[in-house]
Amino acid sequence: MSQSVSVIVTDDLDGSGNAETVSFGLDGVSYEIDLGKQNRARLERALAPFIEAARRAPRGGRHRSAGQAGGSSADRGAVRAWAKAAGLKVSERGRISADIMRQYDAAH
Repeated sequence: MSQSVSVIVTDDLDGSGNAETVSFGLDGVSYEIDLGKQNRARLERALAPFIEAARRAPRGGRHRSAGQAGGSSADRGAVRAWAKAAGLKVSERGRISADIMRQYDAAH
């Protein structure tokens, strides 16, 4: 016995068929909504002036990777050398504390 399953995506606003998922973000929060052609066009028209005036964010939005403690993109080797020369305790490997990263950024 075989079965056939159909998934029908409907517009989240008006229930019309043939909808597609649209993703967007605001204030660091990502959203998805299923919209048909008319409502998608409505959303695009409403957002157009804001998109035109905005700049693209780096991939990943506001999230920082583990390698960017404190938000600095400084060379970790240079930070360790500076911290040792400044008499600060810093490990040879692993994470550099956010406090040391802030001090390094302030000094440079």
